[in-house]
Amino acid sequence: MDVMLDYERKLWEQGKRHIAGVDEVGRGCLFGDVVAAAVILPQGLVLEGVNDSKKLSEKKREALFDVIRQQALAIGIGVVDVATIERINIKQAARLAMKKAVEQLQPEPDMLLVDAENVDVACEQLAVIHGDALSQSIAAASIIAKVTRDRMCKTWDLEFPEYGIAIHKGYATKLHRERIAAYGASPLHRRTFLRNIEFEQQVLF
Repeated sequence: MDVMLDYERKLWEQGKRHIAGVDEVGRGCLFGDVVAAAVILPQGLVLEGVNDSKKLSEKKREALFDVIRQQALAIGIGVVDVATIERINIKQAARLAMKKAVEQLQPEPDMLLVDAENVDVACEQLAVIHGDALSQSIAAASIIAKVTRDRMCKTWDLEFPEYGIAIHKGYATKLHRERIAAYGASPLHRRTFLRNIEFEQQVLF
């Protein structure tokens, strides 16, 4: 038996038919939007290789992205922009992205499995710590969200080539911090995050 289906299997036994996995990516980035995905997979489907998107190579994620798109009963993607992140804070922005993703699902889910978070919708839900490594549904959502945002990073990289966004995806790598120090912040940098980095690491932006 696939242990990645333990949570789903228990819910199927309770009569839940449309279980949506929900996850987000980009919460810890210095740059760009936060993206969430919600995925409903067919009951009993086993997707080989599906795991936490961070543990997979880019090539593997891209391949699984296509498989999930083909096999899923429903997929929703929610995006929240930098201006909103700055206004309501990243935790609330990530939750809003999840809410947007769930609200796109047709058929509507009768249960949510969420990676360590609560979604502001009426649907019954369960927050699973490290859910993207424990639930196939959450892992599938993780892959959809990650590939979607990585593709957005490639577009942003064309607009702001000096920062290396396609390489580090907006995270606070040494390269990224050096480029911000050299060129200043772009309109898509999260200013509140940069202030924290500056304070903690005494890096001038």
